[in-house]
Amino acid sequence: MTSPDPKPANPAGPAPEFPWPNGARCALFPAFDVDAEAVWLGADPGNARRLITLSYGGYEARVGIPKILEVLSRHSVRATFFVTGWSVDAHPAACEAILADGHEIAHHGYLHLRPDTADSETLVAEMDRTFDTMKKRLGIRPVGYRAPWGETCPEQMELLKSRGIRYSSSFRDDIRPYRHVLESGPGPVEIPVNYSFDDWSYGLTHRTSPRALFGSEHVLTIWQEEFDQTREWGGVTTMVMHPQVTGRPMRIGILDRFLRHVRSFDDVWIATGREIAEHFEKSEAAAGRG
Repeated sequence: MTSPDPKPANPAGPAPEFPWPNGARCALFPAFDVDAEAVWLGADPGNARRLITLSYGGYEARVGIPKILEVLSRHSVRATFFVTGWSVDAHPAACEAILADGHEIAHHGYLHLRPDTADSETLVAEMDRTFDTMKKRLGIRPVGYRAPWGETCPEQMELLKSRGIRYSSSFRDDIRPYRHVLESGPGPVEIPVNYSFDDWSYGLTHRTSPRALFGSEHVLTIWQEEFDQTREWGGVTTMVMHPQVTGRPMRIGILDRFLRHVRSFDDVWIATGREIAEHFEKSEAAAGRG
């Protein structure tokens, strides 16, 4: 097998160090992936007959999302919810509640299928069906996207651009936003993810692999220390929360305590993905880079 040419997988240049709004030192991007039952159905169609497995995802609309909305309201935080189209079709009331509380809903595929293993027809169907569903059910057209299973491919990146997606929040290669460079030219803005904030790693991997659950002090220490150092560096802390994980009783307490920690600083810009992307676009234009 011939190895790929030795070149960076991501051709984008260094992330520009644009100042954050209002003199903020850093940014926090609170974000939640609403997968519901789709994450289990997309992983294995056989799960359609495994009702207990599906109940993990069903917890989101029944309990997880309402409890998370309560915590966000308590701390006056507006967040972005990356929602699968399947979840919009299956749980429209939960999605309407997200919008009613002033949060952003963004694109997360339809059935949470991995883009890198799908053919071009499936990529297009997953993308467009979700746009259609969100327009029909919620009256919105999302401008942000997060890759299901944290994976993507060149064809998918081009598809995001062609469909007018303004930002992605999927890559793990920086602490500041940057603009993708595609074969066709400039691509969407990337708001990179901090993988330490992916709650799935701490709270639900036991369902599919022999891995222990992690307690609150363990997780909270990681989150606070990652945030504190990112603040020192002037970056953005991007979260990857799942209501079927963080919406559980003990874990909702971790989120509450973490947001209390963030709110103890007066130099943190807490923003949605759309707000961060718009700020980047304006800064880019002002610098003559757009």
